[in-house]
Amino acid sequence: GDPGFASDWKGASMLFASADNKSTFDADPEVYAPKYGGYCAYAVSKGATAPTDPEAWTVHEGRLYLNFSTDVRSIWREDIPGNVSRADANWPAVLEA
Repeated sequence: GDPGFASDWKGASMLFASADNKSTFDADPEVYAPKYGGYCAYAVSKGATAPTDPEAWTVHEGRLYLNFSTDVRSIWREDIPGNVSRADANWPAVLEA
């Protein structure tokens, strides 16, 4: 993203490619922000947390999921619905572990 099109959201700086993209995000950030607080979605599906690589992303059913790496993203994509179900069951309790 471009630092000229930045929004702060829950302590994170979100960068966008255009003013239109920023405006769309600002109107409803919960829809566009990464699931699971930006932690690796695959890690959350396994009951843990891990940092993410901004290049390792997937949009599934209108939601943004991030992964630790593009290799982990490949594993995540093998069963996105199952992984989402497991991650949803673990979130946000994994933050207490």
